[in-house]
Amino acid sequence: QVHLVESGGGLVQAGGSLRLSCAASGRTFSSFTMAWFRQAPGKEREMVVAMSWNGVSTPYLDSVKGRFTISRDNSKNTVYLQMNSLKPEDTAVYYCAASRIWSQDLRPTLFASWGQGTQVTVSS
Repeated sequence: QVHLVESGGGLVQAGGSLRLSCAASGRTFSSFTMAWFRQAPGKEREMVVAMSWNGVSTPYLDSVKGRFTISRDNSKNTVYLQMNSLKPEDTAVYYCAASRIWSQDLRPTLFASWGQGTQVTVSS
């Protein structure tokens, strides 16, 4: 497992931007599949996007396509989520997660390590 700490959440107006960061401990970060999930109040946790160790990403959640971008810097043990043109419906707790498995069909149960989450609130 790997220890994950998210940062970068906050309150932003609709149309604004935020960049989330997820810092990982451990020397094997570069071998992990990293993903961003989100969970809004009263809703199930959903995967926004995932990225393999070598930079291949899954398709983005339909509702964020063209607005969010995942990236990773293995030299810094960090994965990012750039969020542009934010909408009130993007309001959620955002979690990063790590898995030793890579697939284009990733489920939350495949991720063994989770961060504590960071709140993103988009006001209208």
